[in-house]
Amino acid sequence: MHSLLTATLFLLAALSGFPQSKPAVQDKSAAQDDHHKGVVERGDHVMGFSHDKATHHFILYPDGGAIDVQANAANDTATRDEIRMHFGHIAKMFAAGDFSSPMLIHSQNPPGTATMKRLRGAIHYKLETTEQGARIRIITKNADAVAAVHEFLRFQIKDHQTGDSGEVTSAP
Repeated sequence: MHSLLTATLFLLAALSGFPQSKPAVQDKSAAQDDHHKGVVERGDHVMGFSHDKATHHFILYPDGGAIDVQANAANDTATRDEIRMHFGHIAKMFAAGDFSSPMLIHSQNPPGTATMKRLRGAIHYKLETTEQGARIRIITKNADAVAAVHEFLRFQIKDHQTGDSGEVTSAP
């Protein structure tokens, strides 16, 4: 009996020295962190301004939604102007059904873009300048287009980790 107890204690002591495998949740979290790091790096390159100097927001409205980016510092006119220039291009590209920029940033076609491309004639992309950046207001009366825009914006919220609500709110 004593030798069995000694063997068990020896085995437990030996096993405690072995590295423990991480739970799948931690592995998934590390993969998500790597993916988000890639989104930020590719985004900085594609958009022409640093994620560290700007704040992204994605908002869902009953008639579509909005993409809003603001320079973090009120006196950072360079980032503000880069945001405005980028959004000018993006509004034109999206209106033409070209969603290659989000694909490059996220390394996948964001959900909703195939429908948004197909229904591009039913969707209006309105560029609005703001004090510290710009906003693209996405407006449509087509129910399928609204659903696609919401799917696209929810994906953006998740992939950019903005913390924005995925719920539809009242339009401004």
